[in-house]
Amino acid sequence: MAGQGEPGEDSSARFARTVRGPAERLGSGFMISPEAAAVRTQTGLRGWEVYFAGRCGVLGDVDADVVTASAVFFPPARVRPLWDASGTVESRARLVDRYAEAAHAWGLRRLDRFPAADRLAELLEPLVAVAPATAAPLFAGWRALPLPADGPARVVHLLQVLREHRGAMHGVAVLACGLTPLEAILSGPEGVAGARYFGWPDPFPIPSPAVRAARVRAERLTDALEGPVWARLGDQAEECVQLLKSADAQLR
Repeated sequence: MAGQGEPGEDSSARFARTVRGPAERLGSGFMISPEAAAVRTQTGLRGWEVYFAGRCGVLGDVDADVVTASAVFFPPARVRPLWDASGTVESRARLVDRYAEAAHAWGLRRLDRFPAADRLAELLEPLVAVAPATAAPLFAGWRALPLPADGPARVVHLLQVLREHRGAMHGVAVLACGLTPLEAILSGPEGVAGARYFGWPDPFPIPSPAVRAARVRAERLTDALEGPVWARLGDQAEECVQLLKSADAQLR
């Protein structure tokens, strides 16, 4: 499998790290797209209200604490008002449908010149089918949604589902390495800017060397937890990574 890693690191973990960037961009780009903005216009909801309703509505009409537990990295005080507000417009199921439709429309627009969309979707779909849903409720909810027929939309949908799986495994890894969600954000590449983006209140502590070391371990553990999913590709792994990189290039 592709990629260079740490001594003794499993090749599937290296591969999970190799595909992370393209998979993340292709699976989440729709969230800041004109198509997602149209959902705000259609519903009268604000940006973060649409985000929580669309992404986490697969959980159903649950209490905001369930959303906080599933999304992991957001402070409860931010999640509750946004989640509660989103439930006043229309059903959670309809809001999820709108969000998924925005993702599909974005995929059709941005990957319209990517000729191998059907093949990439063919490679990704079995990964989604076999990935374990343990400790990954948002992944399980998104996996249960119907897949679109068109290749570009299907690619984006499948990568959003896989993105939810990695996000869940990262939450597990962060906690297993003794970090709080806020410590994980502050010691990550976006630091204070990331903490503010997620809605954590100032002031922020400076991460200690021990916290930063734990963050590195959490990333490696995330790759290790994700590796078995991507390992299912077997001898098709190199083809998949090349197609992901080509699709990612279409975005940029």
